[in-house]
Amino acid sequence: MSKPVIGFIGLGLMGGNMVENLQKKGFEPIVMDLNKDAVAAVVARGATEASSAAELAAASDIIMLCLTTSNVVEKLVYGENGILEGIKEGAVLIDFGTSIPASTRKIGADLAKKGAGMIDAPLGRTPAHAKDGLLNIMASGDEATFAKVKPILELQGENVFYLGALGAGHTTKLINNFMGMTTVCAMSQAFAVADRAGVDRQQLFDIMSTGPSNSPFMHFCKNYAVDGVSDLGFSIANANKDLGYFLQMVEDLGTRAQIAEGTSANLQAAFDAGMGNGNVPEIFDYFLKLDK
Repeated sequence: MSKPVIGFIGLGLMGGNMVENLQKKGFEPIVMDLNKDAVAAVVARGATEASSAAELAAASDIIMLCLTTSNVVEKLVYGENGILEGIKEGAVLIDFGTSIPASTRKIGADLAKKGAGMIDAPLGRTPAHAKDGLLNIMASGDEATFAKVKPILELQGENVFYLGALGAGHTTKLINNFMGMTTVCAMSQAFAVADRAGVDRQQLFDIMSTGPSNSPFMHFCKNYAVDGVSDLGFSIANANKDLGYFLQMVEDLGTRAQIAEGTSANLQAAFDAGMGNGNVPEIFDYFLKLDK
């Protein structure tokens, strides 16, 4: 695949910047999104809009998805005029979103029946990194399929990790997000409890940050709880969705993750309180007002 035709569905903040990066590197992708302003922006730079997922798939060597949920991915794959209907033999579907591993493996098996491949490749880092092709990419799938698309992934990621069989990327991403969001919830509550106890939040940070608790997540939490700056670009709504996926994955594995259940309950409570659009460290406000 020296210069494959790329179809890209999902032009949100991350996906839109990924497409811009590809365009800067000489690609003229075929795109789809419900947001027509986002479509117009990339079309103005040389992209082409497809009228359906099947049309996009039929014209593409690589189909890239950057979507919000497994449910949305499945609708685009299996729905009328969907990807499965149009995908051609030898093509590869790459799911950059955070999806349920069991769903990913199901889609991969159905694509294989049509002679097409699949890679799950969830992302780390921010939309700013996406624009510059500096993402962390956690890719998994058939090794030959990965080798086929690796040069394209390397245009979008500074670090491209190959993790093995299909679904391992989404599994790793969910574990990563469980750890990260649990850390943010714990640190945000620590700042809220300090405030209730009359301990200066800045002083707490100064002490804790000199020890092993120090981390980038602690700084994100301090930036909000102490300085009022919300600079971790990941919403409570998305974190809540990912913890739900993590718990579903754990259930599928026949076990239980009680710590994750606690994190999920707190994120769901903040979401129910109307805080879903806020960045995750803003859960500090929920904890600060929490009564018995």
